[in-house]
Amino acid sequence: MAEAKKLGNFEGNDIELCRTTNVRAGNHTTRLLMEEQIPFTKISKRIPFFRREKYQGASEVLVISINPHRYGQARRVLDRLELIDRQRLVLSNY
Repeated sequence: MAEAKKLGNFEGNDIELCRTTNVRAGNHTTRLLMEEQIPFTKISKRIPFFRREKYQGASEVLVISINPHRYGQARRVLDRLELIDRQRLVLSNY
């Protein structure tokens, strides 16, 4: 019997909310999540040198993960971000 594939970043019980290479957008996102008291984890992952072209030369990508039960609430919080910051996020589709 085939196993179901889990998309995105699954570490423990958390699921990926979004990722970005822009520090400002990541800081604004985490600030809004803290204001709404939504628990999250923020992990910075290094991008290998030969894959940086895909990320427009960025050396790190910031991954924000949350509890799956708070996903809907967190997505509504992200709607409050400024347009320029929201465009710099890559949102998951759960």
